[in-house]
Amino acid sequence: MIRRGGIGYVREAKPLFARVAIKGVLKGIGLINNHMLKKRTITALCGIPLLIAVIWFGEPWFTILIAIWGLLAAFEFYKLVAVSKVSPLTYFGLIWTLLFILSPHFDYATLTPLLLTSAVMLSLIWLLLRRQKEGAFIGWAWTIGGILYIGWLLSHFVTLRGLDEGRNWVFLALFTTFASDTAAFFVGRALGKHHLAPRISPGKTWEGAIAGVFGAIIVSVLFTLSTPLQLPLIHWQAILLGLLVSLFGQLGDLVESLLKRNVGVKESGKLLPGHGGALDRIDSVVFAGIVVYYYVIWAIQ
Repeated sequence: MIRRGGIGYVREAKPLFARVAIKGVLKGIGLINNHMLKKRTITALCGIPLLIAVIWFGEPWFTILIAIWGLLAAFEFYKLVAVSKVSPLTYFGLIWTLLFILSPHFDYATLTPLLLTSAVMLSLIWLLLRRQKEGAFIGWAWTIGGILYIGWLLSHFVTLRGLDEGRNWVFLALFTTFASDTAAFFVGRALGKHHLAPRISPGKTWEGAIAGVFGAIIVSVLFTLSTPLQLPLIHWQAILLGLLVSLFGQLGDLVESLLKRNVGVKESGKLLPGHGGALDRIDSVVFAGIVVYYYVIWAIQ
């Protein structure tokens, strides 16, 4: 019960005022009764424990997960391309995407040039065998683009997992990216006023992007602590790596947004409720994984 006078009135009114203020802020950023946010949360709660388990126990489960996800993402990629009246070599692209993802388990130095060469030559020969000749080279270019964008880039995650401390490096790549995406999403919705790239993704803001950088840095620094996930990083390295992961992750997100805007769709698929398709979930992750991989190769090992 609130008293009407003196200091007691102020002190006892504060909790009520705080609840009203918080509720107003949440309503302002559209988080109360937000069906989309609920779906995103439920999907994350179901998927993240599985992801952690697969990364923790390693091979062959990790490569199997990356392979399945890569094939789903590649299939969505070629479906998006088909929306713009282009006919990619879908089955060829799926096969070579899978081969690239599996390639780190073989003689990587020899197999990679062979896969690149065969992808170009055999796909060109395939064009000669197709009945449809109109726009053949446009479809071929998109086919090779999908193989490199998804298969070649995702193969770096398989290689990263095989390095010393590979499990923890993969965790860092993923969790810093998740932190960046989450911070950018919430801060952007609550405080975002200045558009980051309005012609590509109107919903993204500079406020959200900056918050994403800080979110990634905070999580990256946690990997310097004495825990089972500790990595051989000093604080300035963790800060730099968090900055790079967030920066390139957000650029990767914009790349996929540009692709979807070019073909006129909002999401690549509906595989994950609240999150879109498989391609939507790797847009920032693939760029982040490459940053972490080459940082480890050049600066740590």
